[in-house]
Amino acid sequence: MSNKKKLFLTGANGLLGQKLVQQLVEEGKFEVIASGRGECRLPGDGFTYVSLDLENTEEVDAKIRNISPDVIIHGAAMTHVDQCELNQEACYRANVLATKTLVEAAENTGSHFIFVSTDFIFSGEEGPLAEEAEADPVNYYGETKLEAEAIVRGMKGLWSIARTVLVFGIAHDLSRSNIVLWVKENLEAGKEIQVVDDQYRTPTLAEDLAKGCILIAEQTATGIYHISGAEMMTPYEMALEVADFFALNKALIKQTDSTRFTQPAKRPLKTGFVIEKARKDLGFEPKTFRTAIGILSKQIILARS
Repeated sequence: MSNKKKLFLTGANGLLGQKLVQQLVEEGKFEVIASGRGECRLPGDGFTYVSLDLENTEEVDAKIRNISPDVIIHGAAMTHVDQCELNQEACYRANVLATKTLVEAAENTGSHFIFVSTDFIFSGEEGPLAEEAEADPVNYYGETKLEAEAIVRGMKGLWSIARTVLVFGIAHDLSRSNIVLWVKENLEAGKEIQVVDDQYRTPTLAEDLAKGCILIAEQTATGIYHISGAEMMTPYEMALEVADFFALNKALIKQTDSTRFTQPAKRPLKTGFVIEKARKDLGFEPKTFRTAIGILSKQIILARS
C-alpha cells in the first residue's frame, strides 16, 4: 500500500485538470485520483480515474467516503461566462450546489478542500487586486463563484481558495480555444481581428495555476491565495505580443473597446491580481507572458507531431 497522501481532483478532463494530473504524476508526491464527467480523456497513466457526476449528491458522498482523500482540489465548474448568464439554473447547480455537496463530503472525511475561484467575483473598477479586496460581481458566473466561496469559507476543517485570472493553455482533446491560439490562427490566415484595449487582466498560464494549487496542497496552506500571471495587460497588448513572438502581421490587429461588443454577460473591465502573498507564502513564481507563449508554441508543435 502507498503511504502517500491521497489527492482527489474534479474537472480532470479540462485544461486545469489535465495540467494538475500531469504535474502531480511527474512530482510523485501524492496518490492521484482524477475525476470528471463521463469517460477519461486524459492521456498517460500514473493516476486513477473516477467518473463522477458532481450534481448527484449520493454518488459524490459515497465516492468521497470510499476514497477518503487527504486533499480535494475542486477545479470543475461551468466557466463559459455567457452560457452562465443564459442558463442560470444549470450554472447554479454546477458552481454552487456541486461545491456544497463536495464541501459536505470533505467535512465527513476531514479532507483539505482547495477551491478554484476567479477574478470575476470583482466589479472591475480597480485592479490589480489583493486577496482582501471587496467582491462585487457584475455577472451571474461571478455571483455563483462568490456564493461557492462563501460555502467553502464556512466549512468545518481545512480550506483554501485559489483565485485566478484569464487562464490559457492547450491540452489534449479540448475544444475551447484561448487568446494565444485565437490570435495566432487568425493572423496566420491573414484575417483582421478586433481586440479590446480597455480590459485589464493578469493572464495565467494553465501550468502556473496548476503549480499554485499543488503548492497549496503540499504546504497545507489555508485561506485565500491569488494565483495568476504577474503582468497587467489588455487583450490588445496580449495580441501584439503573440504577433511579435510568431513574427505575424500586427497591422491585422485592430484596437477596439468593450462597448463595441454585445455579449449576454457583462465583463469586469479591470481586474488582475497582486500575487505577493502567493510568492511569499508558497514560493509561487509565474512565467512571463512571453515565456508562456514560447511554452505553448512548443506544445502546438508536439500536438501536431
